Amino acid sequence: MRPASWIAAAAVSAGIAHAATLDEVCTTSYAQEALPADGFYQGVTIDPSSVVVAPVKNASVSDDVWYPDSVFDYCDITFAYSHTARNDRVLVRYWLPAPNKFQNRYLSTGGGGYAINSGNSSLPGGIIYGAVAGATDGGFGSFDTQFDTVWLLANGTANWESLFMFGYEAIHELSVLGKQFTKQFFNMTENDKLYSYYQGCSEGGREGWSQVQRFADEWDGAVTGAPAFRYAFQQIQHLYSNVVTQTLGYYPPQCELKKIVNETIAACDPLDGKTDGVVARSDLCKLHFNITSLVGKPYHCPASAASSTPFPTPATPAQNGTVTAEGVNVAREIIKGLRDSKGRQVYFSYQPAASFSDALTQYNSTTGSWELYVNSFGAGFVTRYLELVNASTLANLDGVTYDTLKEWIYESWQRYEDTLQTTWPDLTAFQEAGGKVLHLHGESDSSIPPASSIRYHESVRSVMYPKLSFNDSSIALADWYRLFLVPGAEHCATNSLQPNGPWPQTTLQTLIDWVEKDIAPETLNGTILQGEHVGESQPICAWPLRPYWSENGTKMECQYDQASIDSWIYDLDAFKLPVY
Repeated sequence: MRPASWIAAAAVSAGIAHAATLDEVCTTSYAQEALPADGFYQGVTIDPSSVVVAPVKNASVSDDVWYPDSVFDYCDITFAYSHTARNDRVLVRYWLPAPNKFQNRYLSTGGGGYAINSGNSSLPGGIIYGAVAGATDGGFGSFDTQFDTVWLLANGTANWESLFMFGYEAIHELSVLGKQFTKQFFNMTENDKLYSYYQGCSEGGREGWSQVQRFADEWDGAVTGAPAFRYAFQQIQHLYSNVVTQTLGYYPPQCELKKIVNETIAACDPLDGKTDGVVARSDLCKLHFNITSLVGKPYHCPASAASSTPFPTPATPAQNGTVTAEGVNVAREIIKGLRDSKGRQVYFSYQPAASFSDALTQYNSTTGSWELYVNSFGAGFVTRYLELVNASTLANLDGVTYDTLKEWIYESWQRYEDTLQTTWPDLTAFQEAGGKVLHLHGESDSSIPPASSIRYHESVRSVMYPKLSFNDSSIALADWYRLFLVPGAEHCATNSLQPNGPWPQTTLQTLIDWVEKDIAPETLNGTILQGEHVGESQPICAWPLRPYWSENGTKMECQYDQASIDSWIYDLDAFKLPVY
């Protein structure tokens, strides 16, 4: 029982509590009384003295792809907890809506890259829909500290507890504690239903799947965007484009690759029945566009300065030239995906019309030539997670072949199968618990191949419904798990090279309607957020259906195209074990 003083402050019933003002509930004492009790979660002890509370009024958000523009009030609460006998400290943050805006919802959020949270950028997505929104620091020292900086205690010595936290445990604890904190903060009764959700992209997408695969009843629904699962393959994949240029002995100027991308977009744009600068059918582009037709096309790019975001890129001089056969060969080999020396498929790559971000080269002003630029994300994974050496990149890729990449993939697959691979395909427990998933992926993603999401979806379909036909099992799976490829979209965002593409900005609302009102989305609501058609709506088809525009590009339909579907499916025959 809570003390009478708390009851007076909190209000006697849920109805009265909902009528309280933000200032009345957004206090340190109120938050401390709402904390989950000692012993609520075995092995976890919450520190009441760590509670920090701040009311925020008239906060505004705009121009975000994951939620609409909004103005709102909220209570920002952080507190710390520790694990028995571990001598650690984990920080969690919860944004709570004003009592009169609370809609009996909770939302966990994830991060990106090696960050387990997205700062405060994902939290408004919960507040807007009347949900408490939570984020964790994973126990890494602060909300700004990333996992890769705490992973190695010293060269050769790994902090395995931090791996488990990053892999799945921290998000789980965030959700379990957050749901109980929400119930007690808003004085919910045992009969009040608290709907729990998740939304995240990239590493955040992987984090979402880590919970769906392990903890069946943690959430009622999850939005998982461009998940960075199949971790061993995904991280080494970032080095594949570098090894292509090294193997072929040609390092294309950055402008040459940009020209190839832009010309591919122009050529493949109409294949979906509508000319709007968006390649909505990269599968048809792959099947029908002859990239060698670009040889001889002139290109020009002005000089550019070095950049550190979103990934480090070198400075470039002004560039003039024509697309070469060697440049086309590099692009074609990258799109084919990694094969070993025996020609067996190891992994897949990006779709035509995606930029060649991993294939960046650097200009040597002394020699006047373009040279290898090692992708730091892929190289850093090799140094820190395979070699266990605290270095952010490799000095070079001397001696690294396609077979080397395969060996690195296999080694990291074995080492991180139970923590970071995150591709367990049997989701029976989640499905039986009534959970729903909306999984989305930009079709022109240049960081995580969209074929990765399709492979996982198809793995779940075949494992969950092995005795049904492709069509029947796809329909059965769609009862609770739907995948959407977003035309022209980049990695977790819109694409400046294809500005007229739609983006599903209100996906969380769609998920809420599916969970709470049983309104299943036949298509995903897309909105054009940039370019000349800002504000226009466009439906996004659910896999395996593909978009096609008829009647001179005025009517979009989701059609079944077997050849296109087949182009997304790869036989990864370089491995004897199944790759889910």
